[in-house]
Amino acid sequence: MRDYKDLVKVAEGAARRAAEYLRAAVRPGWQAWTEKSQHDFVTDIDRGSEALIAEQLQRNVPGSLVVGEELTPALVAQAEVVWIVDPLDGTTNFLHGYPEYAVSIGCAVGGALCAGVIHDVTRDTVYRAWTGGGAWIDKARLKVSTVTEPKRALIATGFPFRQLGTLETYLRQFAAITRDVSGIRRAGSAALDLAHVAAGNFDAFWELGLAPWDIAAGVVLIREAGGLVTRFDGNEDVLNHDNIAAGNPAMHAWLLKTLGSV
Repeated sequence: MRDYKDLVKVAEGAARRAAEYLRAAVRPGWQAWTEKSQHDFVTDIDRGSEALIAEQLQRNVPGSLVVGEELTPALVAQAEVVWIVDPLDGTTNFLHGYPEYAVSIGCAVGGALCAGVIHDVTRDTVYRAWTGGGAWIDKARLKVSTVTEPKRALIATGFPFRQLGTLETYLRQFAAITRDVSGIRRAGSAALDLAHVAAGNFDAFWELGLAPWDIAAGVVLIREAGGLVTRFDGNEDVLNHDNIAAGNPAMHAWLLKTLGSV
């Protein structure tokens, strides 16, 4: 299978199945939460969602490899088609009943990202994109925002809750950006933050300490919607690095300049 749109359809079906599973799941009490690392929780629901996704992806694309946060947490590329999966992005939100979490499925062919699907679980909304095919929500094509002035910009971010050693750096970045923009939001799902950048709801996004499954689908969405996603130094190889900046071209340039000044 080499048609990227076909890969999107496969990912969309798997994400929808997982979203239905998550909506039907009973949120476990805190006694059932497992702490993978400080402040980073996982439950059997995360694992169940990933197992459903992996089964459907590999059944539809035999020989493909699934790299997921819970079952196979290592980015490897021994297959031509590699799925990069977050079965529940925003686990803490889910556990507390805060309605901001998603299923995120990115796909790389020959080592290059080419397709992405993000399913907003509580809103039952699907964002999808593929290389050369644009970014979409239902039948509407997505475009990044046209805001060019920081004072009019709404910026999304995530706190480095897993890597507290970078907190001081992050706080300096936060202060520098806050001084110039109209607002900053932290909702707790990087996948949905990136989808909202692609849709033009946010003008830019930055975060430290992200994993490939947090961003793979969102990267495709933003790039196909006319935006940019890079490391803080401008390098586009974001899957092998954990700090990213994204936005429309003007706000991305401003964000890199601001981040580089602190």
